[in-house]
Amino acid sequence: LRLILVTAQRPGEIVNLEWSEINQDEDGATWWTIPSRKSKNNLSHRVPLSGLAIEVLETMPRKDAGFVFASSHNGAKGVTRHALSKALNVNQELMSIEDFHPHDLRRSAASYMTGMGISRLVVSKILNHVETGITAVYDRHAYDAEKRTALESWAVKLGDILEGRKAKVLPLAR
Repeated sequence: LRLILVTAQRPGEIVNLEWSEINQDEDGATWWTIPSRKSKNNLSHRVPLSGLAIEVLETMPRKDAGFVFASSHNGAKGVTRHALSKALNVNQELMSIEDFHPHDLRRSAASYMTGMGISRLVVSKILNHVETGITAVYDRHAYDAEKRTALESWAVKLGDILEGRKAKVLPLAR
């Protein structure tokens, strides 16, 4: 659930995350590359992993080079999205949350990012939504730097929310 919120990726893609899909580039930035066969829209997708996302991953036991969220029934497979939803339903009372779905975290992340001033286009790229229209045909920019900046900013905001920090209000000179 934390990784859904931090990365804004689909729950079904998160539960099928494999360690081999996480890599560092030549600049030391960490990326998760979702292969086309695993993404909802059948398009490969590069997700920049913020420091907060890496912290979440570091809490996961790494038994082998397989799935990050290995099934307890069959470690060779990832947990299913259904198992995630079932676990939430079973623990709903404990968490004091009514009518909650894992996908709600993705929506919350996207809403907060646009509320922070991150453009809808960049958020759409983070969400791996398919664009339509003539501009989409011509614009082949990957938006990797913009996605990284947005997710790093979101991680800072999320950290502020989780730790109860308030934003500093600075007076502006006229």
